[in-house]
Amino acid sequence: MAIKKYKPTTPSRRFMTGLSFDQITTNEPHKPLTTYMKARAGRNSAGRISVRHKGGGHKKLYRLVDFHFTDKLNIPARVETVEYDPYRTGFIALVCYMDGERRYILAHKEMKVGDTIITAETAKPVVGNRMLIGNIPVGLFIYNVEMIVGQGASTIRSAGTFATVLSQEGDYTQVKMPSGEIRLVHKKCFATIGVVSNEDWNQITIGKAGRSRWLGIRPTVLGSSMNAVDHPHGWGEGHQSVGQRKGPKTPQGKAARGVKTRNRKYTDRWILRTRAGKLLG
Repeated sequence: MAIKKYKPTTPSRRFMTGLSFDQITTNEPHKPLTTYMKARAGRNSAGRISVRHKGGGHKKLYRLVDFHFTDKLNIPARVETVEYDPYRTGFIALVCYMDGERRYILAHKEMKVGDTIITAETAKPVVGNRMLIGNIPVGLFIYNVEMIVGQGASTIRSAGTFATVLSQEGDYTQVKMPSGEIRLVHKKCFATIGVVSNEDWNQITIGKAGRSRWLGIRPTVLGSSMNAVDHPHGWGEGHQSVGQRKGPKTPQGKAARGVKTRNRKYTDRWILRTRAGKLLG
């Protein structure tokens, strides 16, 4: 998809870029597959902020995208539309199955109206088809990857991302993730062949702060600019240094440097090589 530039009619327009949306075929979603999600502005059920810098933004309808597919095995589907989804970076497609049911799926970058796709344990290895990862030939790009058998697609869903099938060994498939990590995935997990659509998404220049506010992103400021109740670095007259004997802190009061915070050793058994190149398997 092409990147669209704007005439410099204002200072913020000078470097602003956007998408041409030439792959999009309709502006109206399929209403039976939409629902309204109440905006929580980063707050949990107690009303306290659990994710900072969220709030505002344009009103959005949530599209119900199918990430399981298991109840539609061996039923061909035809692509009717390719649409924009405000809740995700990649585009989605409305498909109609041979039994008449319509569903949204995550579109690959070459998807167009009229394409036929199918989900089966063993399918023709062409772009758009979904099949058991153990039956996908080595070297193909995949997305919408299922990490736990029966869970549904949970990874490789962002715009322009893909994983690569490296080898088939025993009960597991070696998959190279977008980060460079090499991971084992059970052969009974499903994956879709191809690359997620909207691959130029990371090339966009926002251009101005107001455009981030349209997306529901609020400003981020230094902790030292806050009050003491808001951050451990806060308080003081004007902009102060951190002034902490044990170093800088996170907003929650934990050490921000030199302290390991990750405690997920149980996942290491599935990782053969980390994204930093360290061998684990």
